Amino acid sequence: MPSFDVVSKVDLSEVENAIQNVRREIEQRYDFKGSKCSIEHADGEMTILADDELKLRQMHEVLQGNLAKRGIEPSSLDYQTAEKAAGQSQRQKVLIKQGLSKELAKKLVKEIKDTKMKVQVAIQGDELRVTGKKRDDLQEVIQFLKERPDEQPLQFENFRD
Repeated sequence: MPSFDVVSKVDLSEVENAIQNVRREIEQRYDFKGSKCSIEHADGEMTILADDELKLRQMHEVLQGNLAKRGIEPSSLDYQTAEKAAGQSQRQKVLIKQGLSKELAKKLVKEIKDTKMKVQVAIQGDELRVTGKKRDDLQEVIQFLKERPDEQPLQFENFRD
């Protein structure tokens, strides 16, 4: 029976390349001259350090622009609340979403089953396995998932006949 997997993965090497570009841009931009703004990346988590809230928002824009150039959607980032650091500076952690959370997986299974398509959906760890008798049914599911609003970017892989 034909099947495919629904996953949500982010290429961390592309994230690292985007962060390098952000660092270069911060060094060259006039509005960041003399500021102590920086961005660090380790184990799927970024830490943004900015002088004030305005610079923090500007760094978000620069980061999202560079990630978009690298093919990484902004919805794959989970911005934590900004916290005060020394003086007026702001520190914020940004988590990179890898894999489907249990809640999102259950929600996707429910939405697919509510459409009455002739497929079976199973949660396997942090991904979904969709199985059906016909390839057309699987393509309908892919189209349905592409049209729904994104909480997190989805990829479809491991398609088998």
